[in-house]
Amino acid sequence: MRKTFAAIVALLAAASAGCSLSAASGAGADGSGDGAVVIGYQSKTINTVTAGTLLRSLGFFEKRLGAGHRVEWQDYDTGAPITAKMVAGKIDIGSMGDYPLLINASRTQGIAAARTELVSVTGYNLRGGLNMVVVPQSSHAKTLIDLKGRKVSASAGSAGHGTLVQALERAGLDPAADVETVNQLPPVGASALQSGAVQGYAQFVAWPGLLVFKDQARLLYDGSALDVPTFHGVVVRHDYAAKHPDVVKAFLQAQIDATNYLHAHPVEAAESVAKATGLPAEVVYLYNGRGGISTFDVTLKPRLTAALEHDAPYLKKIGTDFQDVDVKRFVNDAYLRTAYGPAYDADTASTANAAAVTGRDDTCGVAVSGPGKAGEVWLAGETATHPAATPACLLRQVAAAERAGRTVRAAYVPDASTGTHWFADKAVWVKDPSAPEDDRFLPFTTDDGARAFLDGHPDTEQVTYAEALKAAAGGAAR
Repeated sequence: MRKTFAAIVALLAAASAGCSLSAASGAGADGSGDGAVVIGYQSKTINTVTAGTLLRSLGFFEKRLGAGHRVEWQDYDTGAPITAKMVAGKIDIGSMGDYPLLINASRTQGIAAARTELVSVTGYNLRGGLNMVVVPQSSHAKTLIDLKGRKVSASAGSAGHGTLVQALERAGLDPAADVETVNQLPPVGASALQSGAVQGYAQFVAWPGLLVFKDQARLLYDGSALDVPTFHGVVVRHDYAAKHPDVVKAFLQAQIDATNYLHAHPVEAAESVAKATGLPAEVVYLYNGRGGISTFDVTLKPRLTAALEHDAPYLKKIGTDFQDVDVKRFVNDAYLRTAYGPAYDADTASTANAAAVTGRDDTCGVAVSGPGKAGEVWLAGETATHPAATPACLLRQVAAAERAGRTVRAAYVPDASTGTHWFADKAVWVKDPSAPEDDRFLPFTTDDGARAFLDGHPDTEQVTYAEALKAAAGGAAR
């Protein structure tokens, strides 16, 4: 039986508090105690799992370090406390999102002992899909404009907050005057949304997906609509790295190991992260699975580091006391090049997802040919997902499974416009009668996205998920 939303939030908050309190009693990064290498991470920010939750559970870093080293893991809800402890010299290596990374650089760049460097990426989305805005299911809001005069929960200075500010501006709203942003940690904001204390919730992976999956919210704005890259990465204290390059190399090699494991064993990785965090595995897989919203690749791609330059002005608008950052000085791929090997330049130039959906769609009898249409069906009791060549083919798979009495844990489809993977039963569906049979149904993550397509294609019509399934089950899609 699925946990209630309240139980999940309580479990996550308790896990975070427990990890933070126990970790705070340790010592090491500042030269005291036993000299352990201290890692700051965010277990529920599952776009960082290859430098945090998954890496920790697999033990790859400890194996790479060998005897004579001790690793201390500290878990937090956001990047802000990690940055604070790095400034104090109490965390050596940390992972966080792009906006917090900039704040990290800004806070530390003037302190010789605390100055940090960005040394790798965990996961990214080239369009911005890792950040989203959701509203209660009962909300009448259809676009961001409908949030004018309302309260929106966001973690100040987070990637979700930055996306909200950019998106509001593009919608023609003044983020400072037209919307009241309430600074809250993700679990606090989630509860505020449920109670009605706020009318919107702008956050980063995986909170929006969790709320939607639990039928506690509806997706209002998909960050992919911004078409601005967003990512999470790893920072190290420059002073620490200079003194312990072997430790930094071991960490990056271990992160590469964890990334390769994630690509090779996506379902097992999702189940592992779910067990460690209390998040539903179906939500973890939405972001971290094959064709998921996040592409995991450690390389420091120019398009991603250039996004830091683009994001910096918004941090000033947010009011985080942000000082200009020398991004070129902040980004340092020297350690990663050493850990990665000769393929680094070629892999840095590529944006191909090493965990794309592949295989043969047995329902439609065709091979999966591209990421723009491919989806997956995850059936209960199975440890592997089933590829679907198109959304229409996926609907047939789901309908066939339900006719056979099988339980569908989750079905994932790509937004027809942005490519963002989403839960099929939470998507907004459009039917195009004039399209080839296998392309007759088109999913969108938001009402806004579907409306834009409908307006440009007058012969199409919006249908419910149930209607699309019924058509597939009856052969109407064929």
